[in-house]
Amino acid sequence: MGKCNIGLIGLAVMGENLVLNMESHGFSVAVFNRTTSKVTDFTEGRAKGKNIVGCFSVEELVENLEKPRKVMLLVKAGNPVDQFIDMIIPHLEKGDIIIDGGNSHFPDTIRRTQYVESKGLLYIGTGVSGGEEGALRGPSIMPGGSYKAWPAVKPIFQAIAAKVADGSPCCEWVGNNGAGHFVKMVHNGIEYGDMQMICEAYSIMKNILGMSADEMQPVFKEWNEGELDSYLIEITRDILGKKDDETGKPMLDVILDTAGQKGTGKWTSQAALDVGCPAPTVAEAVFARAMSAIKEERVAASKALKGPGVKIDVDKKVFVEMIRQALYASKICSYAQGYQLMKLAAEEYQWDLKYGEIALMWRGGCIIRAQFLGKIKEAFDKNPKLQNLLLDEYFKDVIDNNQKAWRSVVAKAIEAGIPVPAFSSALAYYDGYRSEVLPANLLQAQRDYFGAHTYERIDKPRGEFFHTNWTGRGGTTASSTYTV
Repeated sequence: MGKCNIGLIGLAVMGENLVLNMESHGFSVAVFNRTTSKVTDFTEGRAKGKNIVGCFSVEELVENLEKPRKVMLLVKAGNPVDQFIDMIIPHLEKGDIIIDGGNSHFPDTIRRTQYVESKGLLYIGTGVSGGEEGALRGPSIMPGGSYKAWPAVKPIFQAIAAKVADGSPCCEWVGNNGAGHFVKMVHNGIEYGDMQMICEAYSIMKNILGMSADEMQPVFKEWNEGELDSYLIEITRDILGKKDDETGKPMLDVILDTAGQKGTGKWTSQAALDVGCPAPTVAEAVFARAMSAIKEERVAASKALKGPGVKIDVDKKVFVEMIRQALYASKICSYAQGYQLMKLAAEEYQWDLKYGEIALMWRGGCIIRAQFLGKIKEAFDKNPKLQNLLLDEYFKDVIDNNQKAWRSVVAKAIEAGIPVPAFSSALAYYDGYRSEVLPANLLQAQRDYFGAHTYERIDKPRGEFFHTNWTGRGGTTASSTYTV
């Protein structure tokens, strides 16, 4: 066997499966893992008899690669990535490529691209979504970094990526430096929102309609055959049908209600705050996980704090359809926020993001894959300069048709004392976005009153700032105007 097409460092679940995926598409792969026993386990186990070469040092891995050498890291985000970059660089030559396929924070990828390029090498930071199964059968891949590296990795990445119905790969170049990891981060933020909204639909069915897991299972099955057809609805259908081996109860009824998180939802919310993008639904989904984590406090509070104690009387079948409409409308607003965040970040970081292509990349392989991403692609194909998804005709019509049910579901949940932070924040976003006038005039008056922060006037051109001496005691000095 000659030199390998690509090298991969990090043989955890994602790494192993990606290697097997590459090999099954005709590529030879050299592999290395810091704990070298994993290399032996892999090459004598799942990789036995395949075009996969086990290596026991970084040097040996690099020696086994064709030029330009392509070394992909699938290691824990943070320091391990920097350590491996410094271990690999001395063994590479000008034009060789280092690829980070982990969940790195995009500012780290911006920094690493600059650092690796300063050594005469090329760097790619790529989002890989789809979990264990996606890695093996075809993930969504979102590469960014040094554009010169793209032709060398494109054949491999597009071969192993998921494909949509017409055969297009869910992988295209995203943009320079941290663009790929940024888009993956937004994907994960949207995923947080999607999951929380589905949880709220489940909670309303359980707590207002008194439905069991067995009753909900066919509802989600039906939803997955319509507009809401998506991976997360599909797995929710399967979860609701699963029984616990020990007790025979529905699996959901024995799982503790405290959620974990790895930080990508938090990063998305922080990025939205940094560029001044209204993205409340992702933030509320992060906070909902934080609320779930304080289980002991909630148990104590449930005994001390009273709710409304209202019995909601509704027609079950009619209300289930209203919940579906509320879920779809909320989902549209959540994606609108994600796309608005990408647009503002593209201006901030000088990325040329192709929003239709991003929707296509998310159409298959990844966790948020859904039928309606095809509609997002159509919206941006029709109007690449679309300001907000809510302004596209298709999405405008859906919200028009669904908003009565959406408002009613949120109102009923509030009446019953059921928390619906994602549904209600998505609705508040919609109402805020369609408001010609918001009460921020009072807010500016308050800021000017206590801090002389100035304000603009409705009867003067934008960009002219004024200060009022509200108390008669202040001077005429105003604070400089700035936006954090």
